[in-house]
Amino acid sequence: MSTVFDCNQPDSRSAGVRAAVGAVKAGRLVVMPTDTLYGLGCDAFDSEAVTSLLATKGRGRDMPVPVLVGSWDTIDGLVLSVSTQARELVRAFWPGGLSLVVEQAPSLAWDLGDTQGSVMLRMPLHPVAIEVLREVGPMAVSSANRSGQPPATTAADARDQLGDDVAVYLDGGPAAHATPSTIVDLTGPTPSILREGAVSVEQIAEVLGVDAASLRA
Repeated sequence: MSTVFDCNQPDSRSAGVRAAVGAVKAGRLVVMPTDTLYGLGCDAFDSEAVTSLLATKGRGRDMPVPVLVGSWDTIDGLVLSVSTQARELVRAFWPGGLSLVVEQAPSLAWDLGDTQGSVMLRMPLHPVAIEVLREVGPMAVSSANRSGQPPATTAADARDQLGDDVAVYLDGGPAAHATPSTIVDLTGPTPSILREGAVSVEQIAEVLGVDAASLRA
C-alpha cells in the first residue's frame, strides 16, 4: 500500500520527507512535487530501482531516466568535465526549469538506461524536492505518469495513474508551472535545444551570448 503525505502541513511534511527518504533508501519508488511537474523517483545508483521505475512508467531502456540533484556542487561529481557554458547555465537557472544533457563521469556506478555516456541533470526549485534530494543524494526522476499519458500536475493525478506501484506520495499542491523543463544538450560542439519548456530559448541565448536561432538548429 502506498501512503500520501500533505506537504502543505508542517508535521505531515516532515513525516512525508522521512518516509520518502526511507523508501528511496530501501529501493522503492516515490512521487514528489517539483517546480515543473510531479516526478517519479528513486535512488539513481540503485539499478534495480531504476529498472522498476522504467517498468512502472512502461518505458524501455532507450528512454533513459534524468537525474535530479539537490545542490549546484553535486554536478562536479557526476560530469566528465563541467564546461564554462554549463557553469553559466547552472548559475543562471538552477534551481529551476532547465535540464542539461552532459557527458557523465565514466566512473559512475549507475545504470539509467541506454545513455550513450550522457546524463540529463537538473536541480528543481521546490523545497520538498530539495529536502529529499539532500538527504538521499542524486535521484533518477521522470515525470509521474504512465508512458503515453499526460504528466501529473498534482499528487492525485500521479496516484490515479501509478497507484500502489509507488510507496510514498508527497503532495505539495498543484505544480507551479505545470510545464516540463527546457532541455539543453551540451554534448556536441555547440549547445542545442532538445525541448522548449519552462525556460525560454531567448533567456538561454542571452546567458550564453549566442543567437537564439543557433540553439534551435
